[in-house]
Amino acid sequence: MSTSLHSTARRSRVLAAVAAFGLAACASEPTLDDTRAQVDAAQATLTNFVRDPDMTWFREHVGSARAILISPQIVQAGFIVGGSGGSAVLIARHGNDWAGPAFYRIAAGSVGLQAGAQASEMVALVMTEKGLDSLLSTSFKLGGEVSVAAGPVGAGTGAPINADMVAYTRSKGLYGGVNLDGTVISVDEGRNHAYYGRAVTPVDILVTRTVSNPHGQGLARVASSAIKGAR
Repeated sequence: MSTSLHSTARRSRVLAAVAAFGLAACASEPTLDDTRAQVDAAQATLTNFVRDPDMTWFREHVGSARAILISPQIVQAGFIVGGSGGSAVLIARHGNDWAGPAFYRIAAGSVGLQAGAQASEMVALVMTEKGLDSLLSTSFKLGGEVSVAAGPVGAGTGAPINADMVAYTRSKGLYGGVNLDGTVISVDEGRNHAYYGRAVTPVDILVTRTVSNPHGQGLARVASSAIKGAR
C-alpha cells in the first residue's frame, strides 16, 4: 500500500472510531432521569476535584473562569486504532451566580498502541470569552482556534497559563493521560431537550437564561463553594 493510500485508510479508521462514539451516545433517546443522573455525576466529579489537595491552581483560578466544563467519564478504547468519547455538562458564570447546565458530546480520534480500555474524568476551566463563545456554537475543535492546556497539579503553579481552556483529566486517581488536542465538542440537543422539557440552545441556557431547572442548583453550589474556599 502506498504512503498516500495508507494515510487515507488510517484517517478513515480514525473517523470511524470517532463516529462509533457518536452513534453510541445517540443509540437511545435520552430521558429526564438520564440527564439528571448525568448532572449528579458531574456534581460528584466537580466536588472531588475541588476537595483534592493537589488542585491548588484550580481553586485559585476557578473564580476567574467564564465557565466550567465537566465530563464524569471519557472512555478511551481500541487496539492499534482507538478513539475517545463521552458526554459533558457546562455551567457559565454570571457574577456570583452560575447558569446551566448545558449538555455536550465529546469525541476524539487517535492512532497508536492502545491495548485495553481506559475511562477518565475531566474538569476544564473556560478562561476566556473566546472559549465560551465556541461552546455556544454547534460544534468546535480544541487545539485550533481554541487553545487548551493541561492544568498544573500540586502546590507549584509555575508560569502563567494563557490558554482559552485549562483542562484536568484524571484516571484511577492519577492526573493526565488524555490528550485533548483535536477533540470535537458538540451540543447534545437531545439531552438539553430532555432536561429542560423543550428544544433549547446553549445561548438560551447560559446567556439569556430563558430556561432553568432547579435540579442544576446543586452543581452551581459546588462551583460557588470552590470560589469561596479560594478566598
